[in-house]
Parts: sequence; C-alpha cells; structure tokens
Amino acid sequence: MTVTARAASRRVTQRKTAAKVAHSLVVGGTRGIGRAVVEALAEQGHRVSVIGRRPPSEGDRQRANVRYWVVDVEDRTGLHAVLEAVLDHHGPLTTIVFLQRYRGKGDDWRGEFQTSLTATKTIIERLVDHFDTTQENAMVMVSSVASRFVADEQPMSYHVAKAGLEQMVRWYAVALGPKRIRVNGVSCSAVLKDESRTFYEQHPTLRQLYERIIPLGRMGTANEIASVVAFLCSPKASFLTGQSLVVDGGLSVRWHESLARHLTPLHGLRVTERSGSS
Repeated sequence: MTVTARAASRRVTQRKTAAKVAHSLVVGGTRGIGRAVVEALAEQGHRVSVIGRRPPSEGDRQRANVRYWVVDVEDRTGLHAVLEAVLDHHGPLTTIVFLQRYRGKGDDWRGEFQTSLTATKTIIERLVDHFDTTQENAMVMVSSVASRFVADEQPMSYHVAKAGLEQMVRWYAVALGPKRIRVNGVSCSAVLKDESRTFYEQHPTLRQLYERIIPLGRMGTANEIASVVAFLCSPKASFLTGQSLVVDGGLSVRWHESLARHLTPLHGLRVTERSGSS
C-alpha cells in the first residue's frame, strides 16, 4: 500500500471510530502488571492494542477487542512498522500506557536507557499527532519506587532510567497539555503477579516479611496497580496531570530507622522521649 493510500485508509478508519470508543495502546502488555492493565482497559470497553517483546498466551489472544503485536522496542524499524499497523487497525488513540523494561543480558546501561527512555520518547513523538482530538486523552508511565530509593538487587542503570521516566512525566505533562493529553506516572514496589505467585508460595518467609513491613499488612497485586492506571486513563482523573502516584501499601512513608528497629530486638525501644514540664 502506498503512503497516499495508507493515509486515505487511515482517514476512513478514523471516521468509523468517531463513535467515541477509546483506543488504548499498552506497551509491555503481555506479562505481569501490563497484562492486568490490558484486562482492566478491555473490561472498560476500550479497543486495546498491545506491544510486547514476547507473544501473549493463547488464552489472551482470544480476548475481544484486543490485538497483539510482537516487537522489541529497541528495534526502531520494527517498532515504526508496528505503530503504523496499530493506527491502521484501531484508528486514533486515546491512551498510551508504558510498562516496558529491559530484560536483556548485555550492556544494562544502554539497554535500560534504550528500552525505558528512548523507546518511550520515540513512541510518543510518532503517535502524538494521532490522538482523538475530539476528547480528552491520557498517557501513563509505570515506573518503580527505585526512581527515588536504592534497591540493592537492581543495577544503577535501572534506578537512573526510572528516575528519568518520572521527569519525562512532568516534561510531557507541560508539553502535551495544550493538546489535551494528560501525562501521569505510577511507581510501585514489589507486587504479587501471576508469574511470581509460585515463587512467593515457595518462599513464605519472604512474603511474611513484606506483610510485616507494609502498613496495609499484605503485598499489592498486579490488578491493584492496573486499577490505578485505569483510573488515570479515565475521565475521573480529568484534571490530574504531571503527577507520579506511589502505590506501595504505604511502605514508602515509614521512617527507615523506625522500620529497622521494628525488625530487630530493638522493637519497642523509644529513641526520643518527651521531656517533662519545667
């Protein structure tokens, strides 16, 4: 199909989708939180386009109004071809959710930046002029509490990339506000996913530790993170932009010294006492 024919076909598609049916693109939507986001948006009646490095399960392929494309976001040529196909198939966008992360074994610094930051920028720049201008639109970038804290099990590149995503949220919120596109972020800590459930069942001591230190007394689930993402994509969040919501059951608001004492025999020891009246 020629470029002119493709553009004409897209205009026809856009006219057909003018019935206000939301079209959401989920980047990194075949596993974990991304898969839960796809399910949440589909249940809200969205047409959902999903980009993933790995193919979905056969059961997920049968979900109504959901279409999958397999591509590595580091492959710019392949990515551009997939983005063209997304627009041709489902028409103008109303939402993009970014959940991709680097899973390679090579240079993690280059990989994290290419996957988390460069790919996000590339996708936004390619699609920003293909949102449905007749309604409010949204983007959500899913990050990690490692954007502001240090997680020993993750490399420095992961921390810097996640911190970069949070600044991208703020920058794009200002830059895209005039285009009626809201941009927000979600930062989460350890989350119980379908893929990790067996691991935590085999390591009950670790799960009990999370239950002990999280103020709500339990681990969060992928579906709970997806619910927050779906809220940020909805009209209920119509005046919310440039924000990054921390979804961790309250863990990040605990003072580190108090938490450390809570986990040791020093629990109950008061470091400071109120002085008596003179």
